[in-house]
Amino acid sequence: MFELFPRKHPTLPQQDTASQAIARKQQLATAQMTYRWTTTMPNVEGVPMAAEVPTSDTPTLAWWIMVVEVGLQVAENQLAATLGLQPNDMTLGGIKQRLGELRSLVTDVHNTFDATTRQTSLIAAGATLAAFLTQHIGTLRQVATELQDIVAKLQDATKPVGSLADYQSLFKTIPLPELANTFLQDDTFAGLRVAGPNPMLLTGITNLPAKFPLSDTQFKQVMGSDDSLTDAAATHRLYLLDYQELDSLVANPGNNQGTPKYVYAPIALFALPKDRSALKPVAIQCGQDPNQFPIFLPAPPNQTATYWSWEMAKSAVQVAEGNYHELFVHLARTHLVMEACCVATHRNLAMTHPVNVLLLPHFEGSLFINNSAANSLIAPGGPIDDIFGATIGATQQAAGTDRLAFDMTANRLPNELQTRRVDNVANLPDYPYRDDGLLVWQAINQWANSYLAVYYLNDTNVVEDTELAAWAADLSSNGQLKGVGQLQTRSQLADLITMIIFTASAQHAAVNFPQKPDMVYAPAISGAGWEPTTTQTSQTSEDSWLKMLPPLTAAQQQLNTLFLLGSVHYRRLGQYVSNDFPYLPWFQDPRIIQPSGPLEQFQLDLKSAEETIQARNRARSQPYTFLLPSLIPPSINI
Repeated sequence: MFELFPRKHPTLPQQDTASQAIARKQQLATAQMTYRWTTTMPNVEGVPMAAEVPTSDTPTLAWWIMVVEVGLQVAENQLAATLGLQPNDMTLGGIKQRLGELRSLVTDVHNTFDATTRQTSLIAAGATLAAFLTQHIGTLRQVATELQDIVAKLQDATKPVGSLADYQSLFKTIPLPELANTFLQDDTFAGLRVAGPNPMLLTGITNLPAKFPLSDTQFKQVMGSDDSLTDAAATHRLYLLDYQELDSLVANPGNNQGTPKYVYAPIALFALPKDRSALKPVAIQCGQDPNQFPIFLPAPPNQTATYWSWEMAKSAVQVAEGNYHELFVHLARTHLVMEACCVATHRNLAMTHPVNVLLLPHFEGSLFINNSAANSLIAPGGPIDDIFGATIGATQQAAGTDRLAFDMTANRLPNELQTRRVDNVANLPDYPYRDDGLLVWQAINQWANSYLAVYYLNDTNVVEDTELAAWAADLSSNGQLKGVGQLQTRSQLADLITMIIFTASAQHAAVNFPQKPDMVYAPAISGAGWEPTTTQTSQTSEDSWLKMLPPLTAAQQQLNTLFLLGSVHYRRLGQYVSNDFPYLPWFQDPRIIQPSGPLEQFQLDLKSAEETIQARNRARSQPYTFLLPSLIPPSINI
């Protein structure tokens, strides 16, 4: 029960009595022994991480139940797909029976857990409750291991790819995503830039880079004779994707059992028509050097001579997108950034510090999931190694380099949008990530300001806070986070807190949950090409395009991994509860939780944002749900 009291009366260090200061110092000393920095974590070497995951940072039973339930869906789908491919494999019958047993076990645990959470009298029986939780978490861990073994046994089932129908056959009990029916359409291809897994690269431009020598004649061929590059640039209708950051991956191609894989670093131009209705793809260059890579223009399906060349160019962009998304905007800029914030907070802000109280729920599960990713997902022989195109060493280094270049000020949502010249709604009307993201950003910023105003009565309180100064310094030095700076005002502190909470919640949701609808179908977006991209602007074939796509084994592994990562919504933004059964309300300070107080206002602001986004979705051609507050977890716990 001791942990409840610091949250009831949070204090700044300069307000403590001598005895309180001693207790505070002792608690921080213990925390610094528990949360230790390392830059030698296997597979993410050079990136500041927690040396180990403390027991208090391991997931709850409720989380394990949710993850295992999704894992069962994945295993059952692959079992069904494999039965279709190898109907005479007698070993599958036993696997199917074991899956049924596992589902019954998870159902029993789920029902027992639900019943137990209603038995509030169990709080008094601490030892019994601890044993109950330990027993079931251990059981679910074992179930998760068995599921991994089942999937591994089925992994080799494959056949040559003859058509897209072979990829669709991988979806048996898991529904085929809608994108599978539309991904070849150019409007879908363009729409992914503003509402897909990576809405973070599209950049407004006023002139073309020299390395992308598109002519005005070519532009008119796509946009019409009444338009021009000059006019489009002058009226802010040109937008570019440049994957130059992937050059290090292009230079280090990997292979799968001797079969080479490829990553591309294309440049793609999009433009708005004069009515600014929606982005249109204009041209793609499949590499950085125009002397080596020609420019491809859109071609309709009836122009067979050029259509498949265009589709191969689009696939090169989508492979680049898969790498840029997973390694940079997802892994580096959310997971690994929050790792540093979590460790620095535990080490420098005492349990009684109000910023500690505010931030800890936004770190729930993060150290555990990051450690798991470092030791399996991005490890040699892991999913990233199998699915993505570069060597695993180059892949790891690229993610680490991107993380260490991340700037906490430059990447605040309003700043980042302005830098990319996509902040003006009049110039770019259709940009769901921007519009919905700013609603959530504003709600979080108001919450941060209101919360901090309870404890910091003026800027002097911020300057005199020694723990806060140590925290900021640790984020910058040991955490190697740029753009933290010295905190001198409440406004500066609120902006930093907003950035941390937004990144842990909304930003991660925006790049994590599209994995399920947009990335489980490998022909639409994948991490590797399996043939060099074409340099022929015509005379290619559907067969040439199909050879660029992943084999079914890699497509199945991509489905399994990304369906799991994109399916687990654990808790929701604005609902703060403890991480210990029976999950009591987190905030205890009456000034925070009183009616019409900061917390209630935050929840009302999120409700208002939800209603606004729902109304927008009714008017959009395709609903954008990834930033609905009800679907945003408060932390990176998957």
